[in-house]
Amino acid sequence: MRHIAAYLLLQIGGNASPSAADITALLKTVSIDADEPRLKKLVAELKGKSIDELIAEGSNKLASVPSGGGGGGGGSAAAAGGSAPAAAAAEEKKEEKEEEKEESDDDMGFGLFD
Repeated sequence: MRHIAAYLLLQIGGNASPSAADITALLKTVSIDADEPRLKKLVAELKGKSIDELIAEGSNKLASVPSGGGGGGGGSAAAAGGSAPAAAAAEEKKEEKEEEKEESDDDMGFGLFD
């Protein structure tokens, strides 16, 4: 991902077709080592291709990926009628468990401002 980000940054900066050396130099400015085999493959596959066309092609592929949720499970508690107190109790238990998880993070031996 870092190679692609560097490639795009170089293009935005005016370099129409960045080379592997350009990308490596950019990554070194932020102390990141380039993975040479992956970088060479990326540059070879992007050579002669327009980024705008690749993004449009990728967007079309993503449009066919099913997304959306299973939002149909929420209505069953309301339809049951007298189970509202049970639902409230279940929510309280969930909140308690979440709080316990947050507290367990404090035992890691370091803090944000140490």
